[in-house]
Amino acid sequence: MTASRGYYRPMTFTAPTIPSTDAASLISVLQERLSALNDLHLTLKHIHWNVVGPNFIGVHEMLDPQVTLVRGYADVVAERIATLGGSPQGTATAIERERTWDDYSINRDTAQAHLAALDVVYDGFVASHREAIRLTGESDPVTEDILIGQTAALEKFQWFVRAHLENSSGSLPHSDSHTERGAAAATR
Repeated sequence: MTASRGYYRPMTFTAPTIPSTDAASLISVLQERLSALNDLHLTLKHIHWNVVGPNFIGVHEMLDPQVTLVRGYADVVAERIATLGGSPQGTATAIERERTWDDYSINRDTAQAHLAALDVVYDGFVASHREAIRLTGESDPVTEDILIGQTAALEKFQWFVRAHLENSSGSLPHSDSHTERGAAAATR
């Protein structure tokens, strides 16, 4: 049986040389990542629609490639779940069931406020992806490799975000903030 916070489905196969118990663990980790990727895609689109201010167009256009790539990452993770014998869950209910993070909390606001909040989102997301790398690495280097590649690109996107926020001395105005609202407020 594969388990992902209350969802069960008997596995009938998995990828060659991966024991079914390892596959079940991998599927559980990947399902959480799939829900997180789907949520990140929606968060990025929400920011895209709600960003305002002098840097509006630059940030608005910077987010579209991120949205596209994250949607693609969700597809790759879902297909890996299926390859391992699982049934990927891509619904809003799955996101809610898997969620261990807060919903994005900023609505219409300036580019700087959204970018600072997004930096906090990326901090949490990248940390969770790195934990998934750790959890999958020993039992399946293919899954580990998928997550490593995704993490590298997400860290690059976070660098883009931070480059918009960084001042001439190299610091971020929200560096002491650990919440989206706190980070957004630090830019005002």
